[in-house]
Amino acid sequence: MPTIRRALLSVTDKTGVVELARGLAALGIELISTGGTASLIRDASLPVRDVSRITGFPEMLDGRIKTIHPRIAGGILAVRDKAEHMTALAEHGIGPIDMVAVNLYAFEKTASRPDASVAELIENIDIGGPTMIRAAAKNWQDVVVVVSPEDYPGILRELKENSCRIGRDACWRLAQKAWNLTAAYDRAIAARLASIELAGEAFTDTPPELPATLDIRMPRSLSLRYGENPHQKAALYTSGGGIAGARQLQGKELSYNNLVDLDAAWQLVLEFERPAAAIIKHTNPCGCAEQDSLAAAYRKAFEADPVSAFGGVLAFNRPLDHETAAEVARLFVEAIAAPGYSEQALAVLAAKKNLRLLHVGETREELVIKSISGGLLAQTPDLHRLESGACRVITGRAPTEDEWQALLFGWKVAKHVKSNAVVYARAGQSISTGAGQMSRVDSVKVGAMKAVLPLEGTVLASDAFFPFPDGVEEAAKHGITAVIQPGGSVRDDEVIAAANRLGLAMVFTGVRHFRH
Repeated sequence: MPTIRRALLSVTDKTGVVELARGLAALGIELISTGGTASLIRDASLPVRDVSRITGFPEMLDGRIKTIHPRIAGGILAVRDKAEHMTALAEHGIGPIDMVAVNLYAFEKTASRPDASVAELIENIDIGGPTMIRAAAKNWQDVVVVVSPEDYPGILRELKENSCRIGRDACWRLAQKAWNLTAAYDRAIAARLASIELAGEAFTDTPPELPATLDIRMPRSLSLRYGENPHQKAALYTSGGGIAGARQLQGKELSYNNLVDLDAAWQLVLEFERPAAAIIKHTNPCGCAEQDSLAAAYRKAFEADPVSAFGGVLAFNRPLDHETAAEVARLFVEAIAAPGYSEQALAVLAAKKNLRLLHVGETREELVIKSISGGLLAQTPDLHRLESGACRVITGRAPTEDEWQALLFGWKVAKHVKSNAVVYARAGQSISTGAGQMSRVDSVKVGAMKAVLPLEGTVLASDAFFPFPDGVEEAAKHGITAVIQPGGSVRDDEVIAAANRLGLAMVFTGVRHFRH
């Protein structure tokens, strides 16, 4: 257990550093610091020595040179139980440094600004910080390395309880955290600068939609009981945002399948501008609606398939209010995702102690990643939004205004149904869904078979073209009046002829929405 007698504090993120310095000083630990950190500690009336007093050199080159010096590196790297190391320190008048509390220039914050120049990016690449962190982590058994303010209170507590000593297990854990930090920092720099090309004297910055090297590194934020099935192990890894970064307000621990379904539900409700609700079972919507109020949207979504809704996962694109919560409380639901909850809604749902409530914050547009044996597939997210003006009416009869509203709504839902996908819909309400069948006509039949509400007067949305007229002919038997589909089949003429013969309106979008 290393005994802490001398600590070096040099941080960009000043959160909690004065409290750390005060706690260390109270234990009689000597403080060394640089620049702004030293000023902050001194302003708190705490004793601190500038690094420049240790090295004999001033901070120079606009602060690029502060801690890169043998009197700093040697004090950190010397292995305490190697006599030759300690003799070398004594010969050169170098004092051991037992704690290094350092965090790094905010490169990623600068890199996130679209107007950041190459010069700014370069200047925000930390040199001394990673050097000190790596040195301290390398000598972890003798030096405590601290890279996050969240660890300050625990370290002070252990120092107070153990006469300024830190246990080896804590030293190792902190060293692991330090290596993760420097690795992530270097990856962030490499990833951002990879898109910048130098042509003569000018830089061009054109980040590719798909990177040349796919670099995925996320901390494990949650260990799950198991994966899709009990014999599989699973965990959640996240960099924040969306369902993965949501805050759980109540309920049992989340399962792998809960998270997959919650994400499917959340992505679906984000399609809509008006209040919307989605009910998901096994990643497919068994009900979805948008209305003038959230409660009305939920009721419409529920009535499309009350049987499948049992044990489902819900999402809302508005904060959940009391009226909607009271409706939801009548049903057994596994989990709910929403951008917020009123106090009255939380009070109603608190009675259902196992119900998982997720408060979802910002959702970032990120690459969609899937694994296959031996590799990963990556694609840009499907963010296409369809407007009626982009559609092409290809039948003799054009859709009525009500049919247009139903077609556009059904198209949004079909985008989130597993292929082959068809959705029977009315304006603002999905009526039934045919999902995941090997032939499109079978999807039409399954959707009709599962319908609880009348299909007469509905429209049909298809995520890809009809390869034969049979799908349209089958849907017409159940009373549909209009069809929206991408078009593009070699038999489009036959499909259009069938629609005209049956008195249907049909529009082509020119866009496909397969979801595998």
